[in-house]
Amino acid sequence: MAKVSEHVLLQFAPLIYVAWADGELTRDEITRIHDQLERVKSAGAETAAVAARWLNPDRPPSASDLQELLKLMRKAAKARSRKNGSRASLLKLGRELAGQKDAEELPSELAALAEVERALALDGTDALHAILGRDEPAGVEQRVTFSSIELNRFLDGERAATRRQLFEIMRNPAFQIDPRLSTPAYRERVLAAVHLLADQGIGATAFPPELGGNGAVARSITAFETLAFGDLSVLVKYGVHFGLFCGSIYQLGTTFHHEEFLPAVMRLELPGCFAMTESGHGSNVREIETTATYDPVSQEFVIHTPRPEARKDYIGNAAQHGRMATVFAQLRIGDEEHGVHAFLVPIRNEKLEALPGVMLEDCGEKTGLHGVDNGRIRFDHVRIPRTNLLNRFADVSEDGTYSSVIANPGRRFFTMLGTLVAGRISIGCASVSVSKTALTIALRYTAQRRQFGPSAAAEVPVLSYLTMQRSLLPHLALTIALDAALEQLVQRFAAGADLREVETDAAGLKAFASTHNLNTLQAAREACGGAGFMQVMRVGQLRADADIFTTFEGANPVLLQLVAKALLGGLREQFGEMRFIGFARYLGARASTAVAELNPLITRKSDPEHLRDPEFHTSALRYREHRLLTTAARRMKSRIDHGTDSFDALNEVQDHVVALAQAHVERSIIEAFDRKLAQCGDPTLLAVLRPLRALAGLHLLERDRAWFLEAGYFEPAKAKALREEVNRLCQELAPHAVSIVDSFGIPDFLA
Repeated sequence: MAKVSEHVLLQFAPLIYVAWADGELTRDEITRIHDQLERVKSAGAETAAVAARWLNPDRPPSASDLQELLKLMRKAAKARSRKNGSRASLLKLGRELAGQKDAEELPSELAALAEVERALALDGTDALHAILGRDEPAGVEQRVTFSSIELNRFLDGERAATRRQLFEIMRNPAFQIDPRLSTPAYRERVLAAVHLLADQGIGATAFPPELGGNGAVARSITAFETLAFGDLSVLVKYGVHFGLFCGSIYQLGTTFHHEEFLPAVMRLELPGCFAMTESGHGSNVREIETTATYDPVSQEFVIHTPRPEARKDYIGNAAQHGRMATVFAQLRIGDEEHGVHAFLVPIRNEKLEALPGVMLEDCGEKTGLHGVDNGRIRFDHVRIPRTNLLNRFADVSEDGTYSSVIANPGRRFFTMLGTLVAGRISIGCASVSVSKTALTIALRYTAQRRQFGPSAAAEVPVLSYLTMQRSLLPHLALTIALDAALEQLVQRFAAGADLREVETDAAGLKAFASTHNLNTLQAAREACGGAGFMQVMRVGQLRADADIFTTFEGANPVLLQLVAKALLGGLREQFGEMRFIGFARYLGARASTAVAELNPLITRKSDPEHLRDPEFHTSALRYREHRLLTTAARRMKSRIDHGTDSFDALNEVQDHVVALAQAHVERSIIEAFDRKLAQCGDPTLLAVLRPLRALAGLHLLERDRAWFLEAGYFEPAKAKALREEVNRLCQELAPHAVSIVDSFGIPDFLA
């Protein structure tokens, strides 16, 4: 360094330092800098000496040389009180350190060198920070601008008291279950926790006071979704017994069954199962093969499994603890078949020994829910009393006469299944609770976990990175929107709203929420890095346990088709009978509600105010739903008109009808979020809720922007602007992320 004056060396020091310090420039790139530096004539021989000494790819400077160069720059910066400022080129930075007066204007002979710097994307800002450090810590720091307690009160609403009660119960050591327990020990701990809930009367909440309950349907579902913040094996075992088994007796039975069985069932003195699914038919309940043949001589039903594929499979409580099962079977009386009905069938005695004719088998180890004893059941001509038919909708007299309050077999079947809609609502709500837990863990972790950061500066919170914000924050916004949609569905269900509409919405929201939950859990696991794979973080275990939610209470693809069929306007029976009566009339009615032709000004509009406008989101989502509905109906009609069987016609457009169902659910979720926000009068809460609402809406539009582009609803520039607005919303919400998840009110012992 003695051969070159500090004045000359400082001009090129930042460029030299960056060229070597990170070791990322190639030999060719360093040669390019070297060649251009040799062409700078105004500085004379000293400049050539700098090039020869510092930018010779055959003799790179040593680590100690670079440290000496860094000391020289820092000394010059300190002497000139150089402060952090805007982004600078390396050459401008060097000229400032050398005391050049015209630091903003590079001499013309340096233009080629500046061009090389730009071409190689050398970052003067990072060099500046490496030399001088930072005045302020980098990254997103969490800010508190609203009360998490107040936001919790708003989000939970009428559910708050029940949540507090359940959280207090869940503090009991019986609920603090170590997932590393052996399967038998785990099952016993889970059973003990469910007994505690029964002792507290939680399982009886939904049933009428005359049966020992509180008649509080909404509160019962809130209790279930609150349990989902804890061990999911407890949740599922509780749901199987109280929701499915106990619920089927109440919903499908009559006074005799209520009085005879419910008291013991609600006290968990008679643990039960819900035996619907069969190995050979899965979700196709109408075609199950288990038979219930009436014997008028003994006035008994004979329950029988005709072949191995007709066994009841994956039945919760069947492997170990269940003593009675609600069994769905084909009712036969003589030569007549009356379709699927439900029967109460004892399967074990008080010593938990299998009863004669009942064959029980453990399903074995699962990928999750190790505390739930799933099993298989087969029946070999097991006899039960005639009165064990759950006869709310149909009955068999002593002499074998069949009667029903619903004449149409198809309607009777769907009415029977419709009474169990609470299960789908509950799984949807539980999925949201698990998503909340995962987001609470991941956002708290990423807000304090620091990695990387600018050169010579402190590491920054992982949540500072846009990719991390995009990975978690849209899930956060959509989780809050889903919570509002399910809260409103529960209120409608509890108030006795139209069952067919509730059933459709329950199917759609359950499918959407459970899939969203898995996506959220995966994002949360990855956000926590290696720590997310540890048992103590809970995320991995939740992911394993909640995976089955996409199959519980109906596989999601089947449920979405149910939604689509309902949207196609009461054509379910016509599908089944291969007829499309009145289809043209139906299309004509739908045409009257068609969306007007697209306005080019709207398809191109891309200012932030428009992109965040709730009306823009709902209009776009409605347009997509209506267009998918009309085109799906036309495609099916075209196939039917050309002689295609209705089953094949539906199968050929199955991707279309599933997309229709998804579009309907997404639109309903966003509108539910809007209704929720309309109830908020606190400006400080709205200041964070409105960006969350905007992010939820834009995230859904961005996720399907290919469809909107194909449909001409967006132009490319608008689609790009939409993506950029999602980025801005993520950056805007990141400093508030921890306060938002704090508003979920999850106790520290659970998150």
